Amino acid sequence: MLRKVCLLGIGSTLLAGCFGTHTSQAPIATTYPITEQQKMQAAHHWDVLAQHQADMLIQSDMIKSQPLYIKGADTATPFSTAFDNLLTSQLVSKGAYIKASPSQAAEVSYKVQVVEHKDRGPIRAPQGAITTLAAGIAVATIPFNHWAEPALALIPAAGAVDLFSGSWTSETNQEVVITTQVTLSDQVVYSNSSIYYINPGDFDHYKVPAKTTKTVQVNNQW
Repeated sequence: MLRKVCLLGIGSTLLAGCFGTHTSQAPIATTYPITEQQKMQAAHHWDVLAQHQADMLIQSDMIKSQPLYIKGADTATPFSTAFDNLLTSQLVSKGAYIKASPSQAAEVSYKVQVVEHKDRGPIRAPQGAITTLAAGIAVATIPFNHWAEPALALIPAAGAVDLFSGSWTSETNQEVVITTQVTLSDQVVYSNSSIYYINPGDFDHYKVPAKTTKTVQVNNQW
């Protein structure tokens, strides 16, 4: 019996050697390291982006000595209309030379792309959210064991929420990619992209909704 077991073990080992180890028929899914992405929810956030781009532009060696012309978007949206003015204001306040015509000037333009994910997997909750929730539940059980007034248990939990709630926000299935570029003599001398979450209801702030055509059936009957 022992001999048969040994032979079976040796045979299994030799058979396993005929195949590659740690193999798969397709790539296995893995996750990225935790990263953060901001969420645009106010016109003030557009001004923050304009300030950031203005700082980057005036620090570029190829741009800071050039007159600039800000080209508006081909199709006006609430974002493009505001961003034209905000970027102009930020650049002027930082001493940039802004021209009203493209003649003899580097052209500043930007592209806006709205991305909508239709089948996104679960996203990890904000760091500390589960711990705070667990702590609140644990604190809420104390009065039933020790305190005379159960409502007092809500005070520590509410204080924790008040302290950290400003750092929490929700991810959405819609994002916006905003790319600012500068061209000089048909050469792209500057390009910078920023990506943000946006609320689904703010879609039309960044992109004009596609016009829908209505089909009308025509026949010879009155």
